[in-house]
Amino acid sequence: MKVFQPLIGVMFLLLTQTAQAMPNSFADLVVAQRDTVVNISTTKTVKAQPRMPQGLDKNSPFNQFFHDFFGQMPEQERHALGTGFILSSKGYVVTNNHVIDGADEIVVKTSDGKEYDAELIGSDAKLDVALLKIKAKGLQAVILADSDKLRVGDWVVAIGNPFGLEQTVTAGIVSARGRVIGSGPYDDFIQTDAAINPGNSGGPLFNSKGELVGINTAIYSRSGGNNGIGFAIPINLVDSIFDELRETGHVQRARLGVGIRDVDKDTMKALGLKNKNGALVTQVEGGSAADKAHVQAGDVIVAMDKKSIKSSHDLPIRVARHQPGDRVILRIIRDGKQIHIPVVVDAMEEPTLASNQGKKKVKVALGLTLTELDKVMRKKLEVRIKYGLVVSNVQRGSAAARAGIKQGDVLYKVDRKNVKSLSDLRKIIDNTEPGSALGVNIDRHGDQTFTMLRLPKK
Repeated sequence: MKVFQPLIGVMFLLLTQTAQAMPNSFADLVVAQRDTVVNISTTKTVKAQPRMPQGLDKNSPFNQFFHDFFGQMPEQERHALGTGFILSSKGYVVTNNHVIDGADEIVVKTSDGKEYDAELIGSDAKLDVALLKIKAKGLQAVILADSDKLRVGDWVVAIGNPFGLEQTVTAGIVSARGRVIGSGPYDDFIQTDAAINPGNSGGPLFNSKGELVGINTAIYSRSGGNNGIGFAIPINLVDSIFDELRETGHVQRARLGVGIRDVDKDTMKALGLKNKNGALVTQVEGGSAADKAHVQAGDVIVAMDKKSIKSSHDLPIRVARHQPGDRVILRIIRDGKQIHIPVVVDAMEEPTLASNQGKKKVKVALGLTLTELDKVMRKKLEVRIKYGLVVSNVQRGSAAARAGIKQGDVLYKVDRKNVKSLSDLRKIIDNTEPGSALGVNIDRHGDQTFTMLRLPKK
């Protein structure tokens, strides 16, 4: 037995060197990173919900009375709390989109107790990320890690404001990676047993070195409290969109233009596959990037850029890390043979809210989708003005959103000039210096309002 003791000692030494040792304390990490964590509070104005009498027949003469009476319910303010972290010393702050969604006012409180009004620069609902900016100096920013190197069993630390309790620290391990929880097509969560509760949303998840590996986003709970199952967005999944949010306020995603599903036993047998790995192409959209690259229905995509595709869920996540115009290499199984196909991914079309049927509409660079006012819309919107441009959509984080312009507004005067058509507005914008501010007169359901709208610098 003594002969084997030195060998066992060497093996134990190697294991302890490669594995992540349990730290004696996280105190040094917390001291080093607590100034990167911020508290976020929001205010949202909502109309009080009326309690209509139960059992009232919709055809009753009292139905209109109650509708008219309770329709004038006063507006109320709703307040919410969340967490964020400082991305850049220039004042950029990151949190979850659901923390600030629909907020009229966003306040960021730093670790020294100072409060700042935050400007929403941009957001992405699909990844649940929002980028804010505050006017502050001497900020400490987080250090980003490579979350792809995170392993199940690694130690992680969450710092946040659960239930409004500021600078709360919890620790645990990575319980799993690549979790799909049904929140959208880009689910790729880090699962952790570090305690995450309401109020932690948007806060940082650090590795044992104090580097940012994820953004705490969701919990699995029947009671609303921590059950030891929390989820964080891997920082690698969102790091690539921060510059785009900063520059444009939104994310333009790449797409292949294919319909896909998982490989099942029948498909595996019919196509002569060795396993169920990959994404089966069920449809190729005409004129799409995949169509131009001659991807075919019945192909099985097993890798992109040398990274394996184990299921159909993996493919959208891989594509999401690219920009429109990027060249990717797909490894495909077709007729029992593996082939490599280069594809230049194109842009995913952004959905816009429906506007007047049959009416011409235009999406202005200011972040507005507009249609010309007609008699039907005038009556529906209850406006006093007889001409103007109806706002059918406002892009979150855009110049128009920052100016307070809302869906349903009617712009009837810009830069002291009447705007009766889309061409009127286009002439005004074309004759104005980039970066300049324009006065905008608005009819908002019969109320006259005024705001300043700043044009993009380029």
